[in-house]
Amino acid sequence: MSTVDERQRAQSRNVKITVAAILVFITFIVGGFVYRIQQPRVMTATEMKANGLYLLETPRNFGEIELLDHHGEAFTRDRLEGRWTLVFFGFTHCPDVCPTTMAFLDGFMGQLEGTEAEDTQVVLVTVDPARDTVEQLAAYVPYFNEEFLGVTGEFLDVHRFATALNTPFRKVPGQDENYQVDHSANVVLINPRGDYHGFFKAPLDQAKMKVTYRSARFLWQR
Repeated sequence: MSTVDERQRAQSRNVKITVAAILVFITFIVGGFVYRIQQPRVMTATEMKANGLYLLETPRNFGEIELLDHHGEAFTRDRLEGRWTLVFFGFTHCPDVCPTTMAFLDGFMGQLEGTEAEDTQVVLVTVDPARDTVEQLAAYVPYFNEEFLGVTGEFLDVHRFATALNTPFRKVPGQDENYQVDHSANVVLINPRGDYHGFFKAPLDQAKMKVTYRSARFLWQR
């Protein structure tokens, strides 16, 4: 075989290697682009606020709590650690906002998948502990979702917890035993450290809440 033939074969082999390398590079770039556009976009704090999620610049440690869940077990701060928690302050005699919000949260949880579903819990804290006993909550909360927790306790302990999470409430004056309680319809977000992370402002929207919740988790974990 002549030197010219060898040179031509070597050149042909080099061209094939170069073309293959270029194709691999292009495949890598295109694959990365497709992967990125398939991932949900992470919203900024400003965008999340515009969509109803208000995040604290620095998550707040609200101290210890001593309450009871609807199973009669102690509900303390450690029950809020290691997972994300959505807290709604309401009561079982509430005629409209509370059942609507509880049903909304059940629908919201049904949309979550994988890790998001596994490490998210929903807690209803009563603003009417005088009537909302452990037994009353046990009959009410699982109706919306068996995994939800109902929480009650001494009035001052509940009031202190609600105040720490910027969700004030008050009994409507001038009523009999069928009284109502004025309270916020916001849903509080507590992060896996057990700190007050922010809140979803009412009125709530399923699509907006899902994307803002996902963005908040991502920004906190990165």
